[in-house]
Parts: sequence; structure tokens; C-alpha cells
Amino acid sequence: MIEVKRGDELGEPYRRGITEVLVRGFAEDFAYFSDDSRVLTDAFEHMLLLDRFYVAVVDGEPAAIASVTEGTQECFAPRWDRIRQHLGPVHGTMSYLIVRSQFLGAYDGARAGLAEIGFVTTAPRFQGRGVATALMRHLMALPEYEEYVLRDIKDTNAPALGLYTKLGFAESVRRPVRFAKRAGFAAYVSMSLARD
Repeated sequence: MIEVKRGDELGEPYRRGITEVLVRGFAEDFAYFSDDSRVLTDAFEHMLLLDRFYVAVVDGEPAAIASVTEGTQECFAPRWDRIRQHLGPVHGTMSYLIVRSQFLGAYDGARAGLAEIGFVTTAPRFQGRGVATALMRHLMALPEYEEYVLRDIKDTNAPALGLYTKLGFAESVRRPVRFAKRAGFAAYVSMSLARD
């Protein structure tokens, strides 16, 4: 059975498990800083704002996560000293600066009633079992939002793009990536869905 709860409802005992799902789901993006998921989890677990993350729980274990923010809300509160403690002075500083520049601050178009869904990922052992679909359906049923946006999905992420399309999301923006050959993908895709 899949149960969806907000991270703060699950509480601090789930913080590390939620962070592990995040780290494993975006391992390719974090690989420059460390290829050790334990080290990355140590570095990032402090910064998750649990009330902004929804978690699909299977058999008491975090199986999939997604952040939900509205307007100027943030989903991370990174601390430079904590990240540097685990990633070292160079990688820690760079990681902190990237988190601050790429993942903090409202984007153009953010407003009340518009939910930005981000960091959607499923733990590898739960993939293909409908967990992400259940999580997304739960988020789309939250009564306080009238529109949803998913930003910056790699155009090579066919499973995610397929799921979002199946749920009714449509592409709204395609942003080409510089040095696409080196990056391994050509564009970031954003998708949106308005409630009827």
C-alpha cells in the first residue's frame, strides 16, 4: 500500500530516508561533488524543509518524494558550514553556491495558487510500481492549488516526461542547454497543468 504524507507529518525520524531518496534520484547531478551517496546524504539532510516535501511511503519506508512550493516559498535552507563539513572546502563551497543560485528564490511567474512541483524522484527499488503516479495524483488533488508547474526536466528523462504527459501536463517551455553534447541532453522542459 502506498501512503502519501508531508515530510513534517512523518517527522525527523524520516529526514535521512527522504534525503537518501533525493540523493539517489539525482545522483548523476550530484556526482561532481561526490559519488558516495552516504556523504551526499550527510551533507544535504540538514537543508530539507520537511513541510515542503511530500513523501510516498511503502511499508514504512520513503519510496518517492516531491517538493511543493508556492510563490516565494523555499524547499531548502542550506547551511554553508554543514555542507563544507561533509564535502570539503572546495566542493562544499561550490555545492552551497549552486544550491543557493539554482534552487532558491522564486521564479518569474510564481504566484499564489500556482504550485511548483520539484525534485520528483523514486527510490530505485520502488521504480515501476506506480509510486510516482500515486504521489503525483495526491499532489494534483491538493485543494489549495489551481495550477501546477514542473520546471527544468531534462529532455532525455523519458519516464518522467511520459508520466507527466499521462497525468495531463503539457509542455510550456523548452530551454536549450549550452554545451548539450557534454551535458548529455539538449534542453530543459517545463510543463504545466491548470485545474478545470
